[in-house]
This record gives sequence, structure tokens and C-alpha cells, in this order.
Amino acid sequence: MAKLAQTKGDTLFDIVNLIVLSAVTCIVLYPLLFVVGASFSSPAAVIEGRVWLLPQGWNVQSYIRVFQDRGIMEGYLNTFMYTAVGTTLNIVLTICAAYPLSRKDFAGGYTLTLLFAFTMFFSGGIIPTYLLVKDLGLINSFWAVILPNAVSMWNIVIMRTFFQNIPIELQESAQIDGCSNTRTLFSIILPLSLPVIAVMVLFYGVSHWNAFFNALMYVSDVHKYPLQLIIRQILLQNQMGDMVSASETSTDQILLVEGIKYAVIVVSSLPVLLLYPFLQRYFVKGVMIGAIKG
Repeated sequence: MAKLAQTKGDTLFDIVNLIVLSAVTCIVLYPLLFVVGASFSSPAAVIEGRVWLLPQGWNVQSYIRVFQDRGIMEGYLNTFMYTAVGTTLNIVLTICAAYPLSRKDFAGGYTLTLLFAFTMFFSGGIIPTYLLVKDLGLINSFWAVILPNAVSMWNIVIMRTFFQNIPIELQESAQIDGCSNTRTLFSIILPLSLPVIAVMVLFYGVSHWNAFFNALMYVSDVHKYPLQLIIRQILLQNQMGDMVSASETSTDQILLVEGIKYAVIVVSSLPVLLLYPFLQRYFVKGVMIGAIKG
């Protein structure tokens, strides 16, 4: 088939798109590159404003101090646990809610969808939620960080839409062969739903990794703090005294604290940045599912 010739308007549109997308890319990418460059730079160069993009005065002392700090490593482990357990629970509950809602023969599915959707716009509020968590005996526990955000209605909608786009003939064929609903789910639906499951893992995983509010509200034991809450203390309250030797001069302490700040940000963001490339091919397919039907 012959390729259609571009008009002047199409060419102008492509040029404008290229300029706008390039500007957006620079705006989004520059802060990340600056933080990475600053974390590997001499703290004096950072304070003097000589770091714009590339490291100035190569220095890894900040990273050494970060990885030697027990609190940050403990927060790292806690966050990995919260993310792994929380994401697993989120995926299981989302599938359990989305699959029956995707079935046309599920009685009361429309009513349940409306009730679930209601929670997207109206919540009980912070104080009633805190009282509920307290009455359940979850205050200062591992589950207090995970259970209040155990499922997202928006993610249920995305997964339900994916399930609805799986040909009903496949499910009917499985039922003719004697499969129960549970066997159909595990043998037919889930193997075909890897793209949307990967997207849900990404959504829930990033949400848990970046979360600090539940821990701030319900956890007082510093040994159970997630990494983001520790970083919040570092950035907002300047709690870096334990990483700095008392024998160092005040000037050296100020310089070292400045470098540690950027190193902590990089260390906390790295796992999420490494996860995206592996799930990117699933991400586009999973998000676009249901956009075109027919």
C-alpha cells in the first residue's frame, strides 16, 4: 500500500510535537540527573552551585555513610517487606473482586460495582479510620501499614475491563469441558491476564514503595519505619547527626550532610527505576486494554 504524502500541516504538527515532547522530557529528566550528579559530587561543589548536570569533584563518601547507617538499611528492609507483602495482598484481592464483577451472570454485580465506586469519592475520613485501626489492635504493627490500602477500586475497574475483553467463548469452552469457575480463573483467565497483572504489580508496588502516610499515622516504633518515612525525617528535620562523626569540624559536617541528602534520594528511588524497564512492554498493553473494543 502506497504511503500517503505528508501535508505541510502534518509536518508542522510533527515539529511542534517534537519540540513540546523534548521540552517535557528535559523538564522531567533534569531533576533526576541533577540529583544523581549531586550525589556523586563534592559537597562543596554542590553548595557553591557548580553542579548543573555532571558530577563535579567525584566523591562516593556520601554513599558509604548511607550504607553504613543502620537506620536507613533497616528502613530499606522494612520497605521491601511492606512492598512485597502489600503488593501480593493487593493483587489477590483485586483479582478476587474483578473476576466476579466481570461476569455477566454474576447476580448483584452492578450493585456491588456502584458500592465499590462510592468509596472512590467518599471515605470515612482520617479520624474514623484511625479509630478503626486502633480498635482492630493494629496500631504500631506491620499490618497497620498495609491493610488500610489493601485494594484500589480504580485498579479493580482496570482489571475487570481486561477480564471482560477476554472472549467469552474461551470460558464457555472450559465450562463445557467441566471446569469450575475457580479452575477457569486459574487455567484460562489468569494466564491470559499477565499484562494487566504486571501493570497492577507496578501500580501497587510503586505506591507501597513511596508510601509513608500510614506509617506516620499508625506506627511509632522507629524500627518499623519504612524508608520513605526515614527520608522524610532526614529531609525535613535534618536528622543526619548519626551519620556524621563527632570528630569532624562543623564545616565538614555541613558539607557531608549536604552530600548524604542527595545520596539518600538516589538510594530510595533506584529500585523503582530499575523495575520500570522490565514491565514496560506489559505496561502499555495493560493500560490500553479496553480502549478499543470490537
